Amino acid sequence: MKLIIATIKPFKLEEVREALTEAGVRGMMVTEIKGFGSQSGHTEIYRGAEYAVNFVPKIKLEIVVAASMADQVVETIAKTAHTGKIGDGKIFVLDVQQAVRVRTGETNEDAL
Repeated sequence: MKLIIATIKPFKLEEVREALTEAGVRGMMVTEIKGFGSQSGHTEIYRGAEYAVNFVPKIKLEIVVAASMADQVVETIAKTAHTGKIGDGKIFVLDVQQAVRVRTGETNEDAL
């Protein structure tokens, strides 16, 4: 099993969720986060005063899938979240040693 962690722009969430559902992903965790990478933040003007925004709002997706699905899920996220502009996000893939469905006690891929 693989854990896929992706950061994307907030306005891309629904489009990415729909594409992942069509690809067969049955569940995901979504968190609103703030961070910075190459962008290093930006400045905004509010009521005539300039403010430094050091952290940019992002969405973090966490998805656990069978190892055989991981490449397809990564490709789907990358294609759907792409805008071609700085700050499109990142995708990380990690190994998952064990998963347990609390309600039924099912383990590993059966728990997904």
